[in-house]
Amino acid sequence: MQSKFNVTSFKTHLLCLTACISQQLYAETGSTEPVLLPEITIEAPRTNTTWLKTPASVYRVQQAENNNNTGVNLSETLKGVPGLQLNNRENYAQDLQLSMRGFGARSTFGVRGIRLYVDGIPATMPDGQGQTSNIDMSSLNHIEVLGGPFSSLYGNSSGGAILTTTKQGTGKDSIELGYSGGSHNKSRADIVLQGGSEQANEPSYVVSSSYFETDGYRDHSAANKVLSNAKLTWDLDDGSKVNWIVNHVDINADDPQGLNREQLRQNPKQVNDANNTYDVRKEINQTQTGLTWKKPLNEQHELNAMVYMGQRDVVQYQSIPQNPQNNARHAGGVIDFSRDYYGTDIRWTGKDLLPNTRFTAGLAFDYMDEDRKGYENFDANGNFGKKGNIRRNENNTLWNLDPYVQASWNFLPNWTLDTGLRYSNVHYESDDKYVVGLNKDDSGKTDYDKVLPSAALSWNIAPQLNAYASYAKGFETPTFTEMAYSKDDGMNFDLKPASSDNYELGLKSQNAWGNFTAAVFQSKTQDDIVSAGSINGRATYKNADKTLREGVELSWNKQLWRDLSAQASYSYIDATFDAAIPDSDVVKGTYIPGIAKNQAFAALNWQPDIGFNAGLDVRYMDKVYVDDANSDAASSYTVVSANAGYVWKQADWKVKTYVRADNLFDENYVGSVIVNDGNGRFFEPADGLNWSAGLSVTKAF
Repeated sequence: MQSKFNVTSFKTHLLCLTACISQQLYAETGSTEPVLLPEITIEAPRTNTTWLKTPASVYRVQQAENNNNTGVNLSETLKGVPGLQLNNRENYAQDLQLSMRGFGARSTFGVRGIRLYVDGIPATMPDGQGQTSNIDMSSLNHIEVLGGPFSSLYGNSSGGAILTTTKQGTGKDSIELGYSGGSHNKSRADIVLQGGSEQANEPSYVVSSSYFETDGYRDHSAANKVLSNAKLTWDLDDGSKVNWIVNHVDINADDPQGLNREQLRQNPKQVNDANNTYDVRKEINQTQTGLTWKKPLNEQHELNAMVYMGQRDVVQYQSIPQNPQNNARHAGGVIDFSRDYYGTDIRWTGKDLLPNTRFTAGLAFDYMDEDRKGYENFDANGNFGKKGNIRRNENNTLWNLDPYVQASWNFLPNWTLDTGLRYSNVHYESDDKYVVGLNKDDSGKTDYDKVLPSAALSWNIAPQLNAYASYAKGFETPTFTEMAYSKDDGMNFDLKPASSDNYELGLKSQNAWGNFTAAVFQSKTQDDIVSAGSINGRATYKNADKTLREGVELSWNKQLWRDLSAQASYSYIDATFDAAIPDSDVVKGTYIPGIAKNQAFAALNWQPDIGFNAGLDVRYMDKVYVDDANSDAASSYTVVSANAGYVWKQADWKVKTYVRADNLFDENYVGSVIVNDGNGRFFEPADGLNWSAGLSVTKAF
């Protein structure tokens, strides 16, 4: 099958769209209606420009003050960002399934191919694997989502970047106590302490802690989670700013696993193993801390520095029968690893050293040390779900040292050229300490590196209209988890890094009709890392010679009247294998599994500071193929959610209440798929009609 996406035709559509919007802008000249143009500087591309003039697909999502949800998952806030496919599988053992323009769709757990940051601290490990579980929704201020070519500025595994920022303490000291509950015995209790600083050298602070638990929508899907986050901020007399962040998360979650087509039809709530023989589950414990420092030296020079360190422990029990583990080369059915990681990023920025220019030069260093062990998932009596004999023991290390430069030149009054160059290099080494009998020494090491250029040309067509064109080279190495297993159960050092050429044309408008974006993109990838199949919960990976992703993204939002706002977005992506893969079902034109071709979102919200508030949103997701053969697919679906709340303020007191219903019409659908599962257990069902309600009380002192 051939891709029907025609870049030339989309360029034509874009030009027509530009003309139409320009005509509207000039027609508005005599209007008496005020145009609200919030001057918000976008941090993600490091270009020090506003949203309108940033030459990239970037979206800033402000955490609503009256956020009528339980505050557990990132999916509650990031709904409607075009190009972002965020599937909440309601499986807290596997995290959210997140991909951007198709990058990261292969992941069976965690996040791949997208860089995640929390207050400037990486939530993505140096090998490219990240997780959203340590993002605290109670103290969240805003999120920036950066897609397209410009995300390559973040180096390895940057098919996109998501940067979350915690609130900074302001005003009087205050305490907020909250509780919410809902379907499936879901409950969450949280406390937030915050306060500003009265003197320049005293810190403002935000300290947040929450406890969440649920019985789960499906059988054997119970979970509990403790999350704490603290941020201290010093605005010093010399103009510098220091943030100190500490974050801890502890999760214990059962895993109901995927279902095959027949199981899905019979009972979508069931656990994969009806007798729950293996007691599949995961335990996660992570603590990290970091410092960020920003220092203006004078009007022209500025320094930024970040240093961080952390430790992550994971124990995962898998559903692997005893017979495969009898193979001397098998690594067992229990994964047990402990990771220590740390790093730094230091950069200098020079402004107007030459007329109308901005230069940035920096150096990023990251290091990870992992002790990975494997055990049989049964004891001496043959009881499964127990940690048995050791079957794997190795030490894995990884480091990178990436220099980078960026430049921005406003060479004509309405024209700007932004360029960047990063040398991304990643060094892996594995020391096998379990060499027993037929289990050979799997020690080895490998190095990956790539020069990543980027360039963007932007044209300020009118004060409220901007267009841009951009290109960048992308680079993605396999993660340690993806290298952990090969077909013969040893380390898969044959995996190559993926490299991509990324192109984008974009248009942005900010006027009385609202904020509007349109982007056309194309990504050509060589040696794309794709799933080679998953058997009994163990995923393996391989390289595809060529893949092609191309599409269009549209978004619009507007303050309609007083506190009434509307939002809408649409994404189209045609993601295919651009060459056959030998000894597989893949031919040129086969769709890449795990990626929805069409997505759409619309929302209407009434959000005053006090009094009654309410919201309604609709989300559409196209069908998603489950394997390389495109033999089956999770059907398309449309879900509707509604919420309402009330806010009361009196002197130093504030009380918020809310009620929410998700999947209002009880749609029966699949929340996510497990790509290329060898047992055909592709489907992770989503919850039906479910509700939640909550109350919070804030007292200032």
